Amino acid sequence: MARTQGSHSDITGPRIRKAALKLFAQHGYAAVSMRQIAGEVGVQAGALYNYTPDKQSLLFGLMHAHMDELLSARAALPPVDGPLEELKQFVGFHIRFHLERPDEVFIAYMELRNLTPENFAMIEALRRTYEDDLEGILREGVAQGVFAVPDTKIATLAVIAMLNGVNTWYRSGGRLSLDEVETIYWDMVRKAVAR
Repeated sequence: MARTQGSHSDITGPRIRKAALKLFAQHGYAAVSMRQIAGEVGVQAGALYNYTPDKQSLLFGLMHAHMDELLSARAALPPVDGPLEELKQFVGFHIRFHLERPDEVFIAYMELRNLTPENFAMIEALRRTYEDDLEGILREGVAQGVFAVPDTKIATLAVIAMLNGVNTWYRSGGRLSLDEVETIYWDMVRKAVAR
């Protein structure tokens, strides 16, 4: 099949991923067809297979790219001194990183069930890497007597769940600025783990 007029692989591939991200976030993975994605991009459905083997590969690619970006951005943060400052940095980073990517976050959590077992295992391993980072901070804080957390794994999951909640209600230009929201959430997290 001939490529659509004006279609270029370095342009069309990212447009397909962007369209899939938007449609999966709006309608859910199961409800979106390859034909819908093609229509959003402006190519024929068969042309999609020049860029991706199937819809599952698109979903996995979106989730994997999100996790890679998250882990890379987290690793690039400057070092800070002590578990309290590390936790504060984590809270601010998590809120701001995820607020800039609402569709990616929605898909990363809501569409896990639609991954094949092999793809699920790979994404879960990346998620565990991120969770382990936070759990390491909490463990170090407990060891230093800074935090009082009876179970660092449960505390890790609870903190991440609380921080993810910001994505569901925060709107720029609302009653609170992002700086204010970050300060409030940091205070809540700090009190939740404090000795």
